[in-house]
Amino acid sequence: MVTLNHLSVEDPDDGSPLLPVAAETPTLTPVSHRQRVIPKMESRDFFLSRKANLASSLLVLMGCYLVILIPAYFPMDKMTADSDDHQYPKDLVLLNHSASLLSHPCQPHWCLNHLKPLSFSKRLLDIPVFVQQGRPAEWALGPPLGLHGSEEHLALTLASMPEPGLPPSLKTKDSCRRCVVVGNGGVLQGSHLGPHIDQYDVIIRMNNAPVVGFERDVGSRTTIRLMYPEGAPHSANEYRKTSMIALVVFKSLDLDWLTSVITKKPLSFWSKMWFWREVVDDIPLSPESFKILHPEIIHKTGQVLQKYTLKQGNMNPTLGASALVMAMQLCDQVSLAGFGYNMQHPEARLHYYEAIRMDAMKAQVVHDVSAEKLFLRDLVAAGAVTDLTGAL
Repeated sequence: MVTLNHLSVEDPDDGSPLLPVAAETPTLTPVSHRQRVIPKMESRDFFLSRKANLASSLLVLMGCYLVILIPAYFPMDKMTADSDDHQYPKDLVLLNHSASLLSHPCQPHWCLNHLKPLSFSKRLLDIPVFVQQGRPAEWALGPPLGLHGSEEHLALTLASMPEPGLPPSLKTKDSCRRCVVVGNGGVLQGSHLGPHIDQYDVIIRMNNAPVVGFERDVGSRTTIRLMYPEGAPHSANEYRKTSMIALVVFKSLDLDWLTSVITKKPLSFWSKMWFWREVVDDIPLSPESFKILHPEIIHKTGQVLQKYTLKQGNMNPTLGASALVMAMQLCDQVSLAGFGYNMQHPEARLHYYEAIRMDAMKAQVVHDVSAEKLFLRDLVAAGAVTDLTGAL
């Protein structure tokens, strides 16, 4: 029997190890798969951690709500003014159309020739524009369709007016004139039509539609501003480039107001109480700049609109529709800008100068804007009138 007292792992020749010597390995204690190693945490730290998480969640939730809700509290006109969209025209096609129209010479009798084929044309021809002295008329209807019951007030007002009828610049028949009636529609915002509008011979505006600050879209000049006392602009700056003011009479007191403005004799406190809104005491224009719109303009316009509406009785047209009929009496070519109520988009801007929305028109019951839109569309389709902003 051979007994091995020592087992060597070294090479007998050079003494190098034949097998690597394993490092001493610590003994591992087996852990059950059901056991988890949980770091030790004090109960106080645990509850503080839950509070921190809850606070973080609330902050995130509030941030989400603010992102959604804050824009709703910014005024629409401020947001629009800061928008890059306002730096460029809304529709280059319409802008080019307007430029093309102005590049051609004025066409004499264009509006009249294209109006005649329409069935209602006879009602819109040869209507007197302004009330004059020495031309008596039978006022069968009260204001605004006539002046029945206001004859004495009218006589006093006409006596204070040096030139109540058409001024010499609008009497001449040998020159071709182009009119543009500038409406108050929100479609004008961002249109950049201002320089085009200023090139027209006669520029007609309504009530307190502002010019100052909006020249890029609506122009800077005004030939005739059609208005009633409560609608007169309060800022003197709005009259700087205005040639004429034409009063639309809705009540006898309106004539007294015009007399007061012309003569610089203020109305009594009692008289002012009967206006539904504060009126201006002074308009910085010369006495010959004031006119009275002939009520036949409104009366005849209302008669034509009666063909487009289901309502019975006398129609009260808007000042915009009346201004258009007035323009037809004065000019050879007539254009519109800023007309057209799109009731399919109630969130759209109603006026170019304020943030009131289109659905506000539903609250008014005086005018039939649907009938007026059909009337204007027929005029545009016949070629008698040009729509510069394309909202009809």
